[in-house]
Amino acid sequence: MNQASSTSPLAEQIAAAQAWWREAGVDFIFHDEPQSWLSEDRAPTPSAPSPAIPKAAAEPAQARIGGDPSDWPQDLATFRRWWVEHPSLDIGAASPRLAPRGEAGASLMVLVPMPEAVDRDGLLSGVEGELLASLATAMGLAADAVYLAATLPRHTPLPDWERLRADGMGEILLHHIRLADPGRLLVLGTRILPLLGHDPAQAAPGISELAIQGRKVPVLTSYAPERLLGNARQRAGLWRTWLDWTDEGSA
Repeated sequence: MNQASSTSPLAEQIAAAQAWWREAGVDFIFHDEPQSWLSEDRAPTPSAPSPAIPKAAAEPAQARIGGDPSDWPQDLATFRRWWVEHPSLDIGAASPRLAPRGEAGASLMVLVPMPEAVDRDGLLSGVEGELLASLATAMGLAADAVYLAATLPRHTPLPDWERLRADGMGEILLHHIRLADPGRLLVLGTRILPLLGHDPAQAAPGISELAIQGRKVPVLTSYAPERLLGNARQRAGLWRTWLDWTDEGSA
């Protein structure tokens, strides 16, 4: 090896190294650590503030149905007018609001979920009313011995029973029963029972008692009239339970 070849200028050494890496297929310089391609001296651009999203207006608290209980009617005649006139009892359906039928102190109070869809001038004027009239006749009860009442003031498709209970309809119902002061109470419709204090997680009781201001009212529960109309078995079951309830079926 001669001295000229061992003492190549620096430029030739660099060129030779680049040629070696080029032959190896490496054309660029790589670093393991990421590097910023933007000038570090450049001030960051402030991001535009996000537009404020307006908070939804708080929904006004739902006033309890019936208003202040201290203002509720304390006699049945006044209650009938209040039932069809008080604004908070208007739950938005299209059918008319209808008063209960009968007199205070009746032998039997029959409570149904709501008026019939055909009712216009009086409560239970259609086929459901005919069913209850036939039942009363079979029970040996005169027309004036039965007090007919609905839990809702007007026919209401798909009512929200849980919301009605939370809004105080149960307290109004109990007040109504107290004013009617019946000897017995026949509840036709299991959706009514939670309004009377029954735990909906429990099975509906056939026969029970309802305590109202110290007085115990015997209660018999069955299905709503529209369901009884379409099921002869359930009608027969109601009749047998009625006989047991009144001891008329015992030999």
